Amino acid sequence: MTRADVYGQTLRFFFAPVADLLYDPAHDDVTEVMINGPDDIYLEREGKIERAAGRRFADAEALMAAVRNLAEYVDRRVGNDAPPYMDARLPEPEKFRVHVILPPCSRVGACVTLRKFRRNNTSLEWLRSKGSITEAAAEYLTLAVRRKLNVIVSGGTGSGKTSLLNALSAAIPDEERIVVIEDSSELQLQKPHTVYLETRPPRPDGTGAVSIRDLFVNSLRMRPDRILVGEVRRGEALDLVQSMLSGHDGELSTIHASNPRLALVRLETLSLMNEVGLPVYVARTQVAQAIHVIVQVDRFPDGSRKIREIAEVGGLDARERYRVRTLFRFEQTARDTDGHIRGELRMTGRHSRFSRRVLESSTGDEILYTKAIWRLHDETASISLG
Repeated sequence: MTRADVYGQTLRFFFAPVADLLYDPAHDDVTEVMINGPDDIYLEREGKIERAAGRRFADAEALMAAVRNLAEYVDRRVGNDAPPYMDARLPEPEKFRVHVILPPCSRVGACVTLRKFRRNNTSLEWLRSKGSITEAAAEYLTLAVRRKLNVIVSGGTGSGKTSLLNALSAAIPDEERIVVIEDSSELQLQKPHTVYLETRPPRPDGTGAVSIRDLFVNSLRMRPDRILVGEVRRGEALDLVQSMLSGHDGELSTIHASNPRLALVRLETLSLMNEVGLPVYVARTQVAQAIHVIVQVDRFPDGSRKIREIAEVGGLDARERYRVRTLFRFEQTARDTDGHIRGELRMTGRHSRFSRRVLESSTGDEILYTKAIWRLHDETASISLG
């Protein structure tokens, strides 16, 4: 019996109150389990949160025993002389991402959040079948990724940012070398030449930490064709932006923001959280030049996750504000009696700023639904859509 087998069995034992939600195929529609102390458990199913009635741990000590077993499984320490929080990815074959926070930081006892990885939602075709994206929007994003535009996926917690980033990566040519950088490895790219890098928390004595920024700097020395940063949260935003400006095109990442313009503002703010001491106007100019496309995803009131907007960034205007050109916008048309939102991600009629870049290296069969977007403003140009 391997170490993984032993810990897999003990994990099921210690987390018995929720084990079926995590392992039973009958609960594949459950994407997240949230334990708020020993007797308050919630789950997310099809994008909606509901209380898991009747499920509880015997007492606070039983839950802490489960937490200690979990920490030992991932070779981490939490609580006592270690930090009262932990963020980790369980090794194969568990396929969970876990976050733990303990008292006194938590007033309700140990809080454990387990997110299940799903393998069937890593393609644009799957997202289209769920109504999250249209054929035209999928074609636009595929071309943007293939032509190495820098793409940021923006959205709130649980809005589907990681799923969309997974799907977009399918458009990267197989011959390219991809370096993926994450706090806890969650992305599952179906590409042959992919290197996954993961941060490391500090030891109890405060040494040994490896941050996203440390990994990003190292990734630049690994001869990457593409760099994917799972999520930009801190001062590594400046490194990401400056690498885009220095010739590392085609980078993809996610960020927490509620619309494309605020995504740019947040990137600017994070870039300033850096010991370089960059002036605000310099950070803003660099963000405006580095980012090409922002895809805004949202979790709607009916629990569905959809792309709400796709926009291109056009530098700064005369008042040094970000120019954002919306090419696709979700328009709600109805709401069914069962509460499901109906609508479509429609083209706004505006043209892409990157038409020449896309068309000069595209074949006619690549562009079926977005011909109206890829138009050149220079009427003397001889490039044709076929």
